[in-house]
Amino acid sequence: MKVAVNKPLPVYPAPAFLVGVYDEEGKPGGMIAAWGGVCCSEPPCISVAVQKARYSFGGIVARKAFTVNVPSEAQAAEADYFGIFSGRDGDKFAATGLTPRRGEIADAPLVEEFPISFECEVIHSAELGSHVLFVGKVVKTWAFEEHLDERGQPDPLKVRPLVFAPQFGMYYGLRDEPVARAFSVGRTIREGK
Repeated sequence: MKVAVNKPLPVYPAPAFLVGVYDEEGKPGGMIAAWGGVCCSEPPCISVAVQKARYSFGGIVARKAFTVNVPSEAQAAEADYFGIFSGRDGDKFAATGLTPRRGEIADAPLVEEFPISFECEVIHSAELGSHVLFVGKVVKTWAFEEHLDERGQPDPLKVRPLVFAPQFGMYYGLRDEPVARAFSVGRTIREGK
């Protein structure tokens, strides 16, 4: 039997997105955001929710742009650093040894070493309470060739994306094998198998 849960959020796993921004003076920085994800297919959009008190908030508002960078499991320490320390207090890129790379379209830095990066231009924002939700239209996607499958798409088993379980304060990775094929395994119920 299900029981009521004391704290109804969060849904898990959550992404461990490194949101890249330039601050108001043009210094590259960013933050880890777990509250985010794909929110539209056409045009392709990613949302991230940011508290106004976060240093990165001002950069998103001022430049109307951000990047979403997907770290691998092996990059947990570098990603976590962006969630622990504020850009007000120092250069996160220099501290972690990561390389900021200017986006070609969006006015925000990519994380060169992370497997996947999305350049996003803000097309909508909404104040929700504790967070402001920014919807970014994906204007360019970057990935390392060695992380792509035969169709040219990022392969999750090659990327090994880092995911976050907020209520446990833990990062996790993917299993070594897929569980089932989407839009297919459910057909076994109708077929009686």
